[in-house]
Amino acid sequence: MNIKLKNDRPSIGMVSLGCPKALVDSERILTQLRAQGYELVKHYQDADLVVVNTCGFIDAAVEESLDAIGEALEHNGKVIVTGCLGAREEEIRSRHPKVLKITGAHAYEAVVDAVHEHLPPRHDPFTDLVPPEGIKLTPRHYAYLKISEGCNHRCSFCIIPSMRGDLLSRPVGEVLGEAERLVHAGVKELLVVSQDTSAYGVDRGYRTDFWNGRPVKTRFLELAAALGELDAWVRLHYVYPYPHVDQVIPLMAEGLILPYLDIPFQHASERILKLMKRPAAAENALARIKAWREICPDLTLRSTFIVGFPGETEEEFEELLDFLDRAQLDRVGAFAYSPVKGAKANDLPNPVSEDIKEERLERFMAFQAAISADRLSLKVGQRVWVLVDEVVEEGAVARTKADAPEIDGQVFIDGASHLNVGDQVEVIIEEADEHDLWAHLAP
Repeated sequence: MNIKLKNDRPSIGMVSLGCPKALVDSERILTQLRAQGYELVKHYQDADLVVVNTCGFIDAAVEESLDAIGEALEHNGKVIVTGCLGAREEEIRSRHPKVLKITGAHAYEAVVDAVHEHLPPRHDPFTDLVPPEGIKLTPRHYAYLKISEGCNHRCSFCIIPSMRGDLLSRPVGEVLGEAERLVHAGVKELLVVSQDTSAYGVDRGYRTDFWNGRPVKTRFLELAAALGELDAWVRLHYVYPYPHVDQVIPLMAEGLILPYLDIPFQHASERILKLMKRPAAAENALARIKAWREICPDLTLRSTFIVGFPGETEEEFEELLDFLDRAQLDRVGAFAYSPVKGAKANDLPNPVSEDIKEERLERFMAFQAAISADRLSLKVGQRVWVLVDEVVEEGAVARTKADAPEIDGQVFIDGASHLNVGDQVEVIIEEADEHDLWAHLAP
């Protein structure tokens, strides 16, 4: 549960589950409700109504969402459900028939209308104030910047397009205006998110829009370059490896945006990638990685993979490990294949047993842990700039430019308890393991 103290205005609680894109949806809903006079509260007992923003991507997320709905009903009783799982209304109502209203993903107006229906607003022109950057659920020093909704791909393991629709890019002037307001409000890091960040603008024909009176194309490269003009770290997530992604690497080398790419390669076997309906060109990916690092030696590469996909053989899994060895990725996440309701991959022959999936996942993570440890060990002795996320009694907890919040590693700075959250300081790396770094402040 999130945010603020209650007074005599109608009060809303929010449970936000799932990915950063869903978190942005929650922020938009809360911003609109706060602007209309609703108070935002932290605890079920203080809320007149609770909104649960769900995730429905994999079975574990579905179960977590259903449990969260049940908990909200038990402790409050008045619950509106939104988010990806909202596309499966019958399933929700079979478990929780007392839910007041169910809407789908990014259905902001429908959620607000449902709140109005069950908890009408009381307007007070003197107190209904919202900061220009809106309501944020992240710490003050970083924020997620969602640039589009939906996805045009039809990956066989994914049901996101059926829940969120095809790609719908926000106008670039609107995105840049939001980014500028966030930076003016004190945000030090902008994390660019969407379902398919590098496809940004294709649905709009890369239409020219305006930002601060100047023309800017609604396109991935131009957006990245314009964001690089702001006084903040800019981090790109969920970047599909289209050829034009090569064009942003020079921006990273010039220091305009962070030298960080989050690219979900998913697998290395050509056959498995074709079954996934993903680009089937591991050798091409390796050549591009090599070229990117030649242009920008400090580049950090993060990726995600699926092991145990239907039909995956031991030889194809070994092919994936070989790709890891040759690619030397910095940060990697992996999942054992989970059959998502409605995904076409569920109909593929020769499913991999749960035991083998788990065994391959363990081998995969151990293999990558050694690579990550080797790459992090190269940072020992280096001077790097970090962004402070937390200050504790022993010192400060921070991140380098190579680390995104929540998913990557941390830097522990002993004896730096005088720092403040959001500070940017230079440190010298003393020690590393496969995930994290230890450092002291540079003189």
